[in-house]
Amino acid sequence: MMIDRTRLARLLDRERRAFRERNPRSAAAYEEARGHLFGGVPMTWMNKTAAGFPLYLAGARGARVTDVDGHEYVDLCLGDTGAMAGHSPAPTVAAVEERFGRAGGATVMMPTEDAAWVGAELARRFGVPYWSFSLTATDANRWAIRLARAVTGHQKILVNSYCYHGSVDEVLIVVGPDGRQVSREGNVGAPVDPTVTSRVVEFNDLPSLERELAYGDVAAVLMEPALTNIGIVLPEPGYLEGVRELTRRYGSLLINDETHTFSAGPGGCTRAWGLDPDVVTIGKAIGGGIPSGGYGLSAEVTARIEAMEGLDLIDMGGVGGTLAGNALSVAAMRATLEHVLTDDAFAAMTELATRFAKGVQEVIDAHRLPWSVVQLGARAEYRFAAPAPRNGGESNTAADPDLDDYLHVYLANRGLLLTPFHNMALMCPATTEADVDRHHEVFAAAVAELVA
Repeated sequence: MMIDRTRLARLLDRERRAFRERNPRSAAAYEEARGHLFGGVPMTWMNKTAAGFPLYLAGARGARVTDVDGHEYVDLCLGDTGAMAGHSPAPTVAAVEERFGRAGGATVMMPTEDAAWVGAELARRFGVPYWSFSLTATDANRWAIRLARAVTGHQKILVNSYCYHGSVDEVLIVVGPDGRQVSREGNVGAPVDPTVTSRVVEFNDLPSLERELAYGDVAAVLMEPALTNIGIVLPEPGYLEGVRELTRRYGSLLINDETHTFSAGPGGCTRAWGLDPDVVTIGKAIGGGIPSGGYGLSAEVTARIEAMEGLDLIDMGGVGGTLAGNALSVAAMRATLEHVLTDDAFAAMTELATRFAKGVQEVIDAHRLPWSVVQLGARAEYRFAAPAPRNGGESNTAADPDLDDYLHVYLANRGLLLTPFHNMALMCPATTEADVDRHHEVFAAAVAELVA
């Protein structure tokens, strides 16, 4: 069934007007902030809003968010994974209060015993034994890249087209329409053309991967085991095994960025699918909302680094961050991993995501729409293509910004939040079956009005 674009435009305009009328305090706060904040928001990505201005936060707990106009929402965005543990989970709150309040101290340039516990737990979950901490996954990726270059002696980093690894310079490269490798559109202030530092291939394309690795200059393949930030794109059978074989054959390290794919289970895709990377990077969710990140190294990579003379791993050599590994972040990581994002919690979250995906597919089928839904553990997403895209380029082509905006504003006006960058829904330990069913009720109504 084709979407009537005139009808879509009319419905989108109606929902945006309703959003403005419903949220006067958020609108006023945004206008006031524009006088002093660049872009009018604390971080410019907060301008990614389907309605013209962002909702302003009053409070959040579990799977619920309340805005300054007093509206409560079922939060299926969860900070774009940063709050996958739910908002302010009690064990994490208690650990933060103890560390920062009663015990005192967050940044004292001294280790705490919590850090060793977190390292051991991440090693158990992801299978790489040695860990170091950052405050974001972006920094974890930057540092992993530098270590890979040091260890291999190669300079280039290979990524997948339309991947997401934060604001790392080397990853802002895509396969263009003519097959050439080009800087990603909108790349801000690139220090050099990324084709100088990087190579790029489409996800699920082993022949292209081998062609690029065969140049012999790739220090590491940095990848998500499943693409997530261009919409969920799952690996085809044998693809990830092929990536591992080719990286070993051509002397490149394999870095699994599990920041978003952590939704696949307690040890992300690495554990769920039995993967064997040289390095794992992760951020966001592991701190329960407190800035946290880290990278884990295999025993072989660690031994190679330690055998190298002259690497400055202590001061200005490129692997650092004064606040990284601070006592507060580490306490939050321990509490979140030990008590919140447990094996049992992931099992329940994944079951809810399966319920979500099933209900969305039923609506799609009922209206014979050429859409699809993809699930990755506790995360699910609807796509405006069927079958679902198999790589980043296809996924980018399948984007429909007006349809995205319509569904996002329609849901927000009725108390449901999706991730603003795409149609992703994430489950947390506090999400309920009733929350999922409420989404289906509103989603079905939105689609029914669209195709009427």
